[in-house]
Amino acid sequence: MKLSTLIAPRKLLNGYDPEISSLCLDSRLVREGSLFAALPGELVDGRDYIESALAKGASAILSLGEYADLTVPYIQSDNPRLDFAHMVSKFYAGQPEMLVAMTGTNGKSSTVEFLRQIWAYAGLNAACFGTLGITTNTGVTPLSHTTPDVLSLHQTLQNLARDGITHAGMEASSHGLKQYRLDGVKLSAVGFTNLTQDHFDYHPDMEDYFTAKARLFTELAPKSIPAVINVDGEYGQRMAELAQASGLEVMRVGWSGDDLRICEITPRSASQSLTLVWDGERINIELPLAGEFQVLNAVSALGLAVKTGVSREVALEAVTHLTGVAGRMEKAGVTATGAPVFIDFAHTPDGLEKLLRGLRPHTMGRVIVVFGCGGDRDPDKRAKMGAIAAKFAEHAIVTDDNPRSEVPAIIRKAVMVGCPEADEIGDRAEAIAHGILLLKRGDCLVIAGKGHESGQIVGDEIIPFRDVSVAREILAKARQK
Repeated sequence: MKLSTLIAPRKLLNGYDPEISSLCLDSRLVREGSLFAALPGELVDGRDYIESALAKGASAILSLGEYADLTVPYIQSDNPRLDFAHMVSKFYAGQPEMLVAMTGTNGKSSTVEFLRQIWAYAGLNAACFGTLGITTNTGVTPLSHTTPDVLSLHQTLQNLARDGITHAGMEASSHGLKQYRLDGVKLSAVGFTNLTQDHFDYHPDMEDYFTAKARLFTELAPKSIPAVINVDGEYGQRMAELAQASGLEVMRVGWSGDDLRICEITPRSASQSLTLVWDGERINIELPLAGEFQVLNAVSALGLAVKTGVSREVALEAVTHLTGVAGRMEKAGVTATGAPVFIDFAHTPDGLEKLLRGLRPHTMGRVIVVFGCGGDRDPDKRAKMGAIAAKFAEHAIVTDDNPRSEVPAIIRKAVMVGCPEADEIGDRAEAIAHGILLLKRGDCLVIAGKGHESGQIVGDEIIPFRDVSVAREILAKARQK
C-alpha cells in the first residue's frame, strides 16, 4: 500500500511516496518497506529506536515531535497512537460484519462468550476474543492481552472475516481504550458490565478509570447503535446517561434494568431458576450455571444478542444451554464426600465478593476460599480483599498469586490485615491441598485469582501453574488413598 493512501487525508511533505509492506511497533521487526511507529510508552519510548529502525530499512516513520533530518518520509503527529490505529485499520482491512465490544471491570469474558454461544445456537458463524484468547466453534487460540495491541487486533479481525466469521464479540479493556487500540474498528453494538476498583497501577483514580471506559460509548460507538448497560451501580447509571446523550440506543439491564430486569433468582445445586421482566413481560427460564454474577453476564449477553438480530425466543432458549467459561466458576472436581472445588478468576474486591456471595446459596456447609493478590498492582485492594474473604467465607487461606517483582510475604502480610484469622500458606499448591483437606460433606472450596492462567509470575520468570490442573491432581491422589 502506498504511504499516501495509508496516511490520507494527510499529505506527504517531501513528495516521496514509498510502498509500505508492513507496519511495526517493535523496531526489531522492521524490514525494508516497513513503517515504524515510534510511540512513547510507559516503560519504553519508541523514539529511542528510530535510528535502529532506519538501519533495518524502514521506509517511513510516525512519531511525536520534530525530526526534520530524517532521510525517509516522517509523519509528525500530536496523537501518534490514534493516527497509527487508523493506519492499521486501512492496512488490515476487513472485519466481521457484526462486531460487539464489551467493557467493564468484571464479567467481560463470560459475557462475550455467552453472546458467542447464543449467536452460534441461532446458527450464526460466531467468535469472541479477549482474556481467554480467540474462541470459535473449533476451539480456543491464545492471545497475549485482553485487548490486543492495535496490530494484533486488526490482524485478528481480518483473519476472522477471512475465515467466514460474521459475528464477533470482543473485550475492551481500559488500557486498550485509553491507548486508542480500538480506534479504527467499526462497532455494531457496545456493552458495559460494571466498574469497581482495579488497575490502579495504571489509572490514578476511579474517575480516570471511568473516563477511559466511557470512550467506548462517547467517542468510538457510532450514533444509533445499541448499547446494553448494566445499571445496577452508580457507574452503570452514569454510563447509560452518557451513552444516551451520545445518541446510542440504550438498553438498561440488571436488577435495576428498565428494559430487561432480573426479578428473582432461585438457586439449585448447580443451576438457577430466573424470573425476568423484559419490556413488561414476565419470563421464567433456567440457567444451567451457579452464581448470581453468571446471571448478570447472561442477561447482558441476552440483550446484546437480541439487539444484534437474534429473535428473543431463540436467545432465551439458547440461555438454557449455556456452558461456563474456563476459569470462571469452573468446577475442578469433587472430594470423596461430594464437596465441590471451583476455580475462578476473581481478583478484585468486587469480583471476590460477588464470587463468595454467589456460592453461598449453593452451599449447605462452609465456603472455603484460597486466594492472594498480584504484585506490582494496586496495593490498596489487598486488605480490602482480605476483609471480604473474612466476611463472606467461613475459612480463608491466603497464598501467593502472581508476586511479580514484589516480595511475596509482604503481599500476603498486607492481605492478612483484612483477615487476620486466615491461614497463610505461601506455596500455592500447598494452599490448594490444605483447602481440599479441610473440606467436609456440604462444604465447597473456591480457588480465586488466577482462573484460566497457565503460569505463575515470580520475578521475571513464569512458572507453569494452572489452578484447575493442580486441584484435579490433588483430588485424584486423595481418592487413591
